Amino acid sequence: MRKKLLFVFNPKAGNGKLRSYLMDIIDIFNQNGYEVTAFATQKARDAVEIVMEYGSRVDLVVCSGGDGTLDEVVTGLMRGGLDTPVGYIPTGSTNDFANSLFLPKDPLEVARNIMKQNVYCCDVGRFNEQTFTYIAAFGLFTDVSYDTPQDLKNVLGHLAYLLNGITRLFDIKSYPLIVEANGKKLKREFIYGMITNSRSVGGFKNLTRDVDMNDGLFEVTLIEMPENPLEMQQIVTALLMEEDDLDKIHTFKASSLEITAADPVPWTLDGEFGGRHEHVQIENRQKALKLFLTSSKDE
Repeated sequence: MRKKLLFVFNPKAGNGKLRSYLMDIIDIFNQNGYEVTAFATQKARDAVEIVMEYGSRVDLVVCSGGDGTLDEVVTGLMRGGLDTPVGYIPTGSTNDFANSLFLPKDPLEVARNIMKQNVYCCDVGRFNEQTFTYIAAFGLFTDVSYDTPQDLKNVLGHLAYLLNGITRLFDIKSYPLIVEANGKKLKREFIYGMITNSRSVGGFKNLTRDVDMNDGLFEVTLIEMPENPLEMQQIVTALLMEEDDLDKIHTFKASSLEITAADPVPWTLDGEFGGRHEHVQIENRQKALKLFLTSSKDE
């Protein structure tokens, strides 16, 4: 009996990058004994519904698109209580998650590697009742990804994020928060915060150090509101130089966090809008995602 594979892809991701590879990818799956059911997503959250409906009927789910497409697939699996393995062919504009896993750039090579069925179990984040794969963030620039038109992202790539984000530099908003983690409580006004399981954020690598993506721990970065332009410059310089020794920058690892705000705070989850929340409980679900992949790190 032939194995069954669900292939979910975003046809618009990365300026339609997948289009020229699509038939060859399906052929690779067929050659390896898979009967393929393919779905092209039409709107936001499509992949969540598709995976919840069909994920239990197949032996493998493969998705192609950006980090948002992967996020939706993982969300569908988690909501459905499924442990179906996942293959990821990155064809988005940024592909933070793929960069963190050192996936090859060639979609056909990635497809062949998925067929080798090398299992890597990766941590997944729970954000209240939602799921995220590699980042939950709030504050400065965090709305850039989901607020940047898809066509602009496709044409300009990383430059689109920078152009759209630089307009925010003179409109910095701070959020009074209480952050509880590792038995400690931190009460400050923050302009930015990210809880990550990634070696790459926004296309920029090495913003967090010593990252192990299945150790059950998040890397947390919180930035306080600067008191003057000089402090803001020091913060930016420290981030560019990968230094975290400023009093205004807090970095630590944690398996769970509780964050409380006086007013609703807008969050982004894997580059997509995650809602506005006054209270957030974030937990690491260690090794909850089974990925079929082969890393290019040693190549």
